[in-house]
Amino acid sequence: MPYAAARSAAGLHDTHPDSAVLAAGVLPWRENGRGLELLIIHRPRYDDWSWPKGKLDEGETLPECAVRETLEEIGLPVTLGLPLPSIHYTLNSGTSKEVWYWAAEAGRREPTPDGGEVDRTAWVTPEEARQR
Repeated sequence: MPYAAARSAAGLHDTHPDSAVLAAGVLPWRENGRGLELLIIHRPRYDDWSWPKGKLDEGETLPECAVRETLEEIGLPVTLGLPLPSIHYTLNSGTSKEVWYWAAEAGRREPTPDGGEVDRTAWVTPEEARQR
């Protein structure tokens, strides 16, 4: 299965994905008169706030997945920017999961939640994102 080439940026180095479940997503950002804002999404299924992300489709690369999931979940076309650290965790089933992320400048475009996986979005400061 194709994934993505090894990536490096400012101390980050992911050689390759190594979990049973692979996903990819983006951290959309923009600057306004108040400073940096991050876009978070609300997932009603889990009643939590997260970043746009999802599992790879057959034959899809991690970057392709990140772009597709963002467009599907919130209608936001993005161009991937800097790679961000991937996260690794264990699902309730005991299976390992890994999510690869990229920063993506959103500019002035506004997201539109799909109404299924995502019911709300919010532009927040980094501090607010951390709290949620």
